[in-house]
This record gives sequence, structure tokens and C-alpha cells, in this order.
Amino acid sequence: MRYSAQGIGVHAFHPLPGTEGAAGWLSPPWVQSATHRGLIGGARPLAAAIETKKLTKSYKSRTAGKINVVEALDLHVEEGEIFGFLGPNGAGKTTTIKMLLGIIYPTSGEGYVLGKEIGDMAVHRLISYLPERPYYYEHMTGPEILKFYGSLFGINDTARFQSLLERVNLHRDTTKTISQYSKGMQQRIGLAQSLINDPKLLFLDEPTGGLDPIAHREIRDLILSFRDEGRTVFISSHELSEVELICDRVAIINKGVIEAQGKLTELLKGGRIEITVDNVPEALLSDLRIHDANVRTLPTGYLLDVPEEADPNGVIDAVRNAKGTVISVVPRRKRLEDLFVETIKPRSSGMMEGGSVEEKTQ
Repeated sequence: MRYSAQGIGVHAFHPLPGTEGAAGWLSPPWVQSATHRGLIGGARPLAAAIETKKLTKSYKSRTAGKINVVEALDLHVEEGEIFGFLGPNGAGKTTTIKMLLGIIYPTSGEGYVLGKEIGDMAVHRLISYLPERPYYYEHMTGPEILKFYGSLFGINDTARFQSLLERVNLHRDTTKTISQYSKGMQQRIGLAQSLINDPKLLFLDEPTGGLDPIAHREIRDLILSFRDEGRTVFISSHELSEVELICDRVAIINKGVIEAQGKLTELLKGGRIEITVDNVPEALLSDLRIHDANVRTLPTGYLLDVPEEADPNGVIDAVRNAKGTVISVVPRRKRLEDLFVETIKPRSSGMMEGGSVEEKTQ
């Protein structure tokens, strides 16, 4: 089985046609020998769709020696949720996904996908992967694409292929070739392809990248429908506003280390309250600055930026007791972008010149 570093489609996980049984799977020699030793391929109770413990991937650099591209990664993805995997370029996202898919192998640590140890080929029938830039033969039509990839699973079901085309709203474009598809249409045929094997778990890399607002919504609605069907969706994306709309939980990785992980509702707690005031004594403004309020001077009055947890009601009462005027009170909810910047900024100051190891090893 041959893998390329870029443009790997669902076909990377298929058995050879006619070898759909367990004996037909091709495994690297180290996997076969490890299985015989009882080290790989054993099932474990299915507590999560994805679970890793101290998962690490190291490379050797001529100048810096051993470098951990992914270091002691602990991930937990529940069944039936949409999980966002976020991080700047070179953070370790691609390396992590390749390990979870069994394309590359960890240096140390544990990893389980759908209860199977990573590297177990049997799990590949239950998962699907849509890369950021999938490669399709440009002169094939949508139905031909689905038939081709279906054959790799031993599936030749015209009615199913038609149903998938209808689901992604491409059933009226069956005579168009891939070269005639818009970016949004290409993403939709990719999602149709990713459903051929009726997967329990989908890995989607930048599923809405480069799309217009209408195409964004179409893809978003499709992904949400996957969750409604009980599928687990693992999304790697830079589209933070889109992730905020659809993901239940997220993890933020930076320089190979998980910096934040949890439910979005929990991670985005701690918004701020903007209170516009006037006629406030300077002594009170000084006191408010001491108590976590950011004070900005306006053409008329002041803007008090107060954390939710810092008792904004107490600030309002203090202004009124000082005979000041409260002009407006506006809550500002914490956004995923705010969390991302707060989380990434401390580690990003020492970014390696010339790009990360991950970027150089892809």
C-alpha cells in the first residue's frame, strides 16, 4: 500500500478489490510482527472515538538533534461529536492526523481509533478522510468518481451513489466532469466520496477553505447532518468562525503540545463587559484600573472594559455612587479567535526561523 504526503484520499485506506476479508488487508511487516507478539491490533473497550496518551512523534535534525514534532499528546474525542483540531501552521496538526490514520507511526505513546490501536488496518473500513486538496481525475464525472472509489470497497451500488449525489446536491450535474466543477462542488463530491463506506468517523482537513458564503453554509449543513446521524467528525481548520459554529469540543495545539482542550461552552467562558461612562472622578478610574478594568478615554467620557468575573455590576454601582453617568452597557462574548490568540501567543514568540520541522518533513 503506497501513501503520498499530499492529496491522500479515502483510497489510502481501502483493501485491494476482492480482498475484503481480514486476510486481504496489507499490513507493513512491523505491524504484522507486532500483531503476532500481541502488541498491536488488540481491541479495547470503546470509550471514545479517538483517544491518545502521551503520543509522541520525533524526527532527527542535523543541526538540532532530536526534535519532538508532537509531544506527549493527550486527545479525547467522544463518539458522535464534531471535534475541532486547531493550531497555527507547523503546530503538529498534520503529523497528528497522519498518526491517527496509520500513515506514519508514533515514536512513543498510545493511540486508539474506534477502540482499535492505531496501525490496526481493520479500523480503516470504519473511517474516512477528506484531505484539504483531494486529487481526482479531472475528466471523470461525479458518478464515475463514486463508482471508482466504491469499487475499492467492493461496493457497486448505483442507487447508493445516486443517493449520495442527491445528498450533496450534485444529482443535476451528473454529466459535468471534475474539471468543470466549482470549488464548492469539488468539496461536495469529496464529502459524498467520504460517505461511500458509511463511516463511523470522518477526518476532514479544511473542509470549508476557500469557499464563498453560500458554499460555506452548504458544507456546514452537511457536516452537522453527519453528527445528527451519530457519526464522529474530526475537523482540522483555520476557519475559526466556522469551527465555532459547528464544533462541540476543540483542542488547540502549538509546537506539538496541546495548549487547550474542552467543550467550547467552557473554553469561551469569561467574556467582557464594555461600560461607557462620563463624569467619573479620576480617583475612581484609578481604583478601577487596579481592579482589572481597562480604561480607555473617549471624546466624551470613558470606556470601561471589565471581565465578567470582575463584578461588572459592582463597577456600575461604584460609578453611580460617585455621581457619574452610565451611558451604555454592552456584553462582549469571548470568541474562539480570542481564545486562539491568547493560547498561541506565549509560545509563538520563539518560532523557528525558516518554518517548523513538521513543515519541512511533509
